[in-house]
This record gives sequence, C-alpha cells and structure tokens, in this order.
Amino acid sequence: MSLTPQLPLSRTRINRDAISRKIPGFLQQIMGEDTTRVVLIWRGEALLAEDSRTRIELVVPEEVPAGSLLIYLGVTTQGVRDIPEGTRIVAAVLDDEGGPLVSKDMARWVSARTMAHALDDLDSGIVVEALAMANWHHAHTFSPITGAPAESDQAGWTRVDQSTGKDLFPRTDAAVIALVTDQHDRIVLGSNALWEARRYSLLAGFVEPGESLEAAVIREVFEESGLVVTNPVYVGSQPWPFPASLMVGFRAEIDEASLADIRPDGTEIIDLRWFSREELLASLGEVLLPGRPSIARAMIESWLGQELPEGS
Repeated sequence: MSLTPQLPLSRTRINRDAISRKIPGFLQQIMGEDTTRVVLIWRGEALLAEDSRTRIELVVPEEVPAGSLLIYLGVTTQGVRDIPEGTRIVAAVLDDEGGPLVSKDMARWVSARTMAHALDDLDSGIVVEALAMANWHHAHTFSPITGAPAESDQAGWTRVDQSTGKDLFPRTDAAVIALVTDQHDRIVLGSNALWEARRYSLLAGFVEPGESLEAAVIREVFEESGLVVTNPVYVGSQPWPFPASLMVGFRAEIDEASLADIRPDGTEIIDLRWFSREELLASLGEVLLPGRPSIARAMIESWLGQELPEGS
C-alpha cells in the first residue's frame, strides 16, 4: 500500500477545479461573492486563526489587502468545520507590508514546514497548494525565455510573457528519497553537512534531466554513500513546497558486494550509520531524526513498525 494517504503534506479536501481557471473574469467574479474563503500567505507563511494554533484563518474577500496576488485553489469536496462542501477557496499572497497590516501578532504567521502535521486535511491541502503556487509566482515575475515582465493569468495558474504573449506554467522539481536496507534489514541514515549536529535522515537528491526516478535513486545513493542499490520500489510521494519540490519515496536493497565501499561523499553527507530497529530506538536522544511533516519520517516509521516519539 502507498504511504501517500498517510503523509501530512499529501492530504487535501480540495478539488482543484481546473476547468474554471480558464473562464474569463472568473477570479474577479468569485472574489465578489461573500461565500468565497481566502487563505492569506505572507513571506512563505500562512495566517493561523486567532483562537487556534492548529487551524488556519480563512477570511472573506473583503478582508484581503488591496494589491495582493490572487490564486484560485479550487472547491472543497466536503463540509469541514464551518466551511460547507463546494466552497471556493482562493489564496492571497500579501506584499511585504501586508502581513503586519492583517495581524501584528507574528506568532500567528506559521510555516507549513514545521506545523502541517498539526493541521486537518482541509487546512493542510490549502496551505501546501497555496505556498507552492506563491513560490512559483515569486520566482517567475520575469519570463525565463525573454526576460520580459510576466503577468498572472488564468486565475493565478499561468503567467504571461508580456513581450511574446506566451503562457508560462508552474513547474515542480522532482526529488527521490530512499530507504536503503541491507541483508539484515538494517537501514542506512546520513548526516548532511548543512544540518545541526546529530541529525540523520534518509538519502535523497534531485532527479536529473532525462533520468527515470529509479535511476535517480541508484545514482544518488551511490554518489552520497558509495553503496550500490538494486530494485528501487515506489512507496509514496508528497509535495514539499520549500520552495518547489515533489518528494518521491522508494525502498531499495543494497548490493552486498558494495558494503565495503561505504563512505560519505564528504560534501553533502559527512557521516553514515547503519541502524537495526533496536539500535535506532536505543539511539533516540543521541540521534535526531526528520521532522513529523516529512516523508522521510513516515518511511522510517513504516520500516520501524511504530510511530517515533514526539521530539525525536
């Protein structure tokens, strides 16, 4: 069974309603309706409800600061809390001055990277979609083809090169992440040079042009560890919009002949360790593991056969 339904950033209760995006004036129309709800994004963070630390604020259109970038996210597929089924959801990306105008309480602005797992399925799906699109717009204010300004169109789902009229579409960077096991069903975890001391995770990397996902697993594991793996098997995927990735998880078995060649690459990975289930549990506190929103943690827990304690 795929891990995808269990992953915090893969959950959603939104139908993206792609057909409506192309209707001329659609976004302006629904922003004139008091049944529409809007999630506010500021500097890569979403606004939490004032009375809750596990629910995002969904405001009515008239509460959106003027000049915000608007993106139609879709319609709700079921009633959740006080949000009826069929409610249209829009993201408003605020400029630098917009956030404090909406709320001076900076604690209400939070990152999905650290708290998405605490949100319900509706809020998690809304925030992840909104943030991914906001990041794409931020990176494409100018056309990568001509350098001309690019303006938002199709309810926020394209940008138009103003010199050629060509549509620019959102892009996602695919990355693979691998749970590698040896003949004793131990897993190998690596410590990245950019992380805090004692933090370990699964080996991962971006898919290169012209490369299959499975080939990327084999290449990345070898580059980072010197290990040769065989038979990569898909286990699940989740968006990781920090800024624009899709994490695709695989399990893979090691070619035992390469065990003697294990070594960190010394650039990205500075240490590698093998863990049995018993060794990993005994190392909690000494070893820091991936955060709860990550696919890496879910893959480790699936192999372990139990949830890891909070804070580990």
